[in-house]
Amino acid sequence: MGEHIARRLHADGRRVVLADIAVDQAEQIAKDLSPDGATAVAMDLDVAHRDSFVDALAQIRERWGTPTIVVNNAARTQAADLMTLDEDSFNSVLNTNVNSIFFGCQVFGAAMAEEGFGRIVNMASLAGQNGGTATGAHYAASKGAILTTTKVFARELASAGVTVNAIAPGPHDLPVVKATVPPDKLAAVVAGIPVGKLGDAAFIADTVALLAADNAYFVTGACWDVNGGLYVR
Repeated sequence: MGEHIARRLHADGRRVVLADIAVDQAEQIAKDLSPDGATAVAMDLDVAHRDSFVDALAQIRERWGTPTIVVNNAARTQAADLMTLDEDSFNSVLNTNVNSIFFGCQVFGAAMAEEGFGRIVNMASLAGQNGGTATGAHYAASKGAILTTTKVFARELASAGVTVNAIAPGPHDLPVVKATVPPDKLAAVVAGIPVGKLGDAAFIADTVALLAADNAYFVTGACWDVNGGLYVR
């Protein structure tokens, strides 16, 4: 999903930093987008820790100044049995999925507020709304927390010209979905989607670009659902 988003924003003329703990893959995408590093670079970032965001902000400011767009997309997507889920597994997913959103909004949101403009988009999930379709309870709980965190920072940063919104995708045609859901169960998941097919990640990227636009100032604290009709409200 992150690659689709990065490519879409770069195609719009944005300079892009691809931040990931798996920096090798991020570097490959950045070099593909900008071989000389003029408009796209990769950065090592462990989203489970606040200090990592502080360091990342300092590096970005030194290179290009305070960013105007942040997409908090990092996540651990795992399936697990509810009643035997152990503490370490629970904490590893929550630390990645929730810390990344909270400290991403806190650190970068404050920097954007100083400049009087910013767009933050948090990647939530259908699992945080309906309790999960094919993922573990720890993943669903983390994504529910993201929705609340989005509202908290949207209220805090609105007067400073910074919007904070979430996107809640259902199952999409991505390697992570196929790695999480066993092949013998994926067909049943697709059959249960009212539109009859997995989502297109390119549309999520388009949605991010729309929420990041300069004239998107009147949308904040919102969650945009992209789930094929699995959750209707």
